[in-house]
Amino acid sequence: MQAIFLCAINNILSGTCQEDCKFCTQSVRYHADIERYNYKDISQIVEEAKAARANGALGYCLVTAGKGLDDKKVDFVARAAKAVKAEVEGLNLIACNGTATKEQLTYLKEHGIDSYNHNLETSERYYAEICQTHAWSERYKTCENVRSVGLALCSGGIFGMGETEEDRDELLKAIASLSPESTPLNFYHPNPALPIKTRNIEREEAIEIIQKARALLGEERLLMVAGGRELLFNGHEDEMFKAGANSMVIGNYLTTEGLAPSKDKQMLESLGYEVATSCDTL
Repeated sequence: MQAIFLCAINNILSGTCQEDCKFCTQSVRYHADIERYNYKDISQIVEEAKAARANGALGYCLVTAGKGLDDKKVDFVARAAKAVKAEVEGLNLIACNGTATKEQLTYLKEHGIDSYNHNLETSERYYAEICQTHAWSERYKTCENVRSVGLALCSGGIFGMGETEEDRDELLKAIASLSPESTPLNFYHPNPALPIKTRNIEREEAIEIIQKARALLGEERLLMVAGGRELLFNGHEDEMFKAGANSMVIGNYLTTEGLAPSKDKQMLESLGYEVATSCDTL
């Protein structure tokens, strides 16, 4: 029986980003109706990590809004990571804090971070259509930095933002060139406040993307269906697993509600899948 690796996300600094990414409600430029707050209390982060682990999550991602790390964020994420690791066993602890230097990443690793998530988002050619305040090359360089310091790399992208099939193929090739341990595939979730108004992807296309990603990344890597899953696969989750996905996000996303973890666990059981119980794959 196939085991599915579950991951949960904690938005520990929300809605304060100055960048212009057209797909992201965390940007202050678009005034999306989301909850915005500065650093979440570390004791709350720990309690939420305990709840995620109790729901079967092995991956737990600490996310901060903003382009990248600075001294204050590095210190906060490191302290949060140390606190979580002290009280919650069995988690692959992931940081997702934007662009980062080798020195910053090394510091996070020393304080309990196991993996670093930084998505390429789309192809290098199409990137200027969705963001102009920083370059795609900065994203790729951060991923290289992650690998160079010995952290596991989690890198993926978003599909359905108006890109072409060629852009999708180029994105997958770029991701594969980094040999990430885990790849989240996100499917654009429209928000009325964002400049990208509609998504140009259907379930059949998403299945093809999963199949292509699995072929490029190999059988041993984690291939995660993340944001937008409920829009495309609600009631059809078996199709994404048959296409090659072996991981998914449970609970809420950064600024969008997901399904209750109990419902996802019931879904997996009804389809004949087990929940993974070990981080040995990372």
